[in-house]
Amino acid sequence: MPRASRPAGPAADNPAGSGLTADTRRGTAGVLLAAGEGSRFAGPTHKLRAEFGGRPLLRWAVDAALEAPLAAVYVVLGAEDLSDLLPPEVTIVMNHDWQRGQSWSLQAGVRTAEMDGHAAVVVGVADQPLVGVEAWRRVAAAPGAIVTAVYGARRRPPVKLDASVWPLLPLDGDEGARQLMRRRPEMVRQVTCPGDPTDIDTREDLRRRDR
Repeated sequence: MPRASRPAGPAADNPAGSGLTADTRRGTAGVLLAAGEGSRFAGPTHKLRAEFGGRPLLRWAVDAALEAPLAAVYVVLGAEDLSDLLPPEVTIVMNHDWQRGQSWSLQAGVRTAEMDGHAAVVVGVADQPLVGVEAWRRVAAAPGAIVTAVYGARRRPPVKLDASVWPLLPLDGDEGARQLMRRRPEMVRQVTCPGDPTDIDTREDLRRRDR
């Protein structure tokens, strides 16, 4: 069954309300950010295509999100067409302006979830293969407008964002939800999670973690 592919254009440039109220919105969706160039990896392929633990790096985050109790999973693509690595259960969101940074990819995913009527999103990044399904589950289940996973003393994705805070998200730059959490610390709830949130940015990172 073919999956939908949504462009990230006017909906992000001029966000329009979905016309849904809090009472009529449906469930929490997952948004996985996979639109970056991965320029530090310096490998023969895009880093998310690199093999890690016997499968493409991208699939670790995708599979974890799909195993969590989420109403839908959106994967935001941009610099590299990774659609051949994705299962039919996900919805692809194309961000053709990925150069504007992670915040724009987050906007693309959030606006698609808004148009589909979701009440919240849980946002993860595609280059953290050792963040498992339990982190997605705990963050999704916790109440609050902004809920972030905490590993030891580190705040890292996934992060849940209620629809009430979507208008507060930045439009540009590479920080996304982190900027919002700094501006509105009183809204942030932390949830202790298992797993390792280390990013895979370079080939050395990949070798060090894939043991």
